[in-house]
Amino acid sequence: MEDTKIKQSEEALAEIYRNCQLALQSISNILPEVDNERLGAEIKLQHEEYEKISGRAAALAKDRGIELKEPGAIKKMMMWGSIKMSTMTDNSCAHIAEMMLQGTLMGITALRKTESELPPDFADQQIKDLLRALLDAEERFEKRLKEYL
Repeated sequence: MEDTKIKQSEEALAEIYRNCQLALQSISNILPEVDNERLGAEIKLQHEEYEKISGRAAALAKDRGIELKEPGAIKKMMMWGSIKMSTMTDNSCAHIAEMMLQGTLMGITALRKTESELPPDFADQQIKDLLRALLDAEERFEKRLKEYL
C-alpha cells in the first residue's frame, strides 16, 4: 500500500515538473518572435512563475529522493521547429497568444487529469498544493492570454 502512495506522489510531481519544463522551453523558443511589448512582458511573467514552481518541484523531488526527467532533446527540437515554422508565416500578437494558449490548455488538461487520478486519501499535501498552484497559475495565464486574441 505504501509503495502505491509513493508511486502516486512520484507521478504527480513528475507531471508538475514536466509541465513546467515544457512551458519554459516553449517560452524560450517563442519569446524572440514577440514584437509586442505588453505580450512580451506577460510571457516573461509566466516564465518566472513556471521557474518558481519548477524549482519547488525539484526541491520536493530532491527531499524525497525522486529523480525527475527533463523533456528529451528530440521533443525540444520538435517544439522549437514547430514554433519557428508557425511564427515564420505569422508572428502577430494574436497568433503568438493563440500558440501560447494552446500550450497552456494542454498543460491544464494534463494537470487536471493528474489531479483527478489522485485518490481521495492522497496525503502528500505539499504535492497537492504545488499541483493546485500550477493549475491556478495556468488558468490565470489562459485568461490573460485571451486578451491578445
